Amino acid sequence: MTRPLSIAAALATLAMAGAGAMIFLYAPRDALEGEPQRIFYLHVSAAIAAYVAFALVLAGGVVYLWSESAAADRLARVSAEVGLLFTTITLVMGSLWAKPIWGAYWTWDARLTSTLVLWMMYAAYLLVRRIAAPGRQAARFAAVVGIIAFIDVPIVHFSVDWWRTQHPQSVINAPGGPALPPEMLVTFAVTALAVLLLTGVLIAVRYRIEALREQVAGLVEEAEAA
Repeated sequence: MTRPLSIAAALATLAMAGAGAMIFLYAPRDALEGEPQRIFYLHVSAAIAAYVAFALVLAGGVVYLWSESAAADRLARVSAEVGLLFTTITLVMGSLWAKPIWGAYWTWDARLTSTLVLWMMYAAYLLVRRIAAPGRQAARFAAVVGIIAFIDVPIVHFSVDWWRTQHPQSVINAPGGPALPPEMLVTFAVTALAVLLLTGVLIAVRYRIEALREQVAGLVEEAEAA
């Protein structure tokens, strides 16, 4: 890794460690849900990180269709990988939280179901990238898939407002302001920022790896042609 990227990775590690300490040592115990509520901080932060990563997939896809920029296509591809990772974390954390609160790891709730669909759509995007022969046509098709898949992001986000769901309403964007005590709100803000920093580092690392891989592949092709 480059020096700036190494520094960013170290900062992300420290930020995540600090967020973990705040979750378990600073944030108060929830009066209704008890200790399981602490999952909230990572669960929601991971969902936000997934939204950001998928927004980059959308942006990269749009730019590629417009200009056929290899950099935009590469950004979309690696962002989809990171977004899928954080969607997985969101689903796992949500299931672990649901078990002691709802009595079941999973219900076919609108929020849960739409999030699972989101995971499946971006998994399909990555599958397309893996099985399709590399080239302009595959990149254009993947860009279209990535753009269409983003439609599910607002559906996931607003599902608790549009339908009656078992999943609770947002306590961050609640009417009248966040419905959290100051200590919980600060802990959430720190955790969200730490996770977003980690997201940026992961995307940057994967982008650099892919750029180097493509550079090496190009040199190999030139050597074979010569």
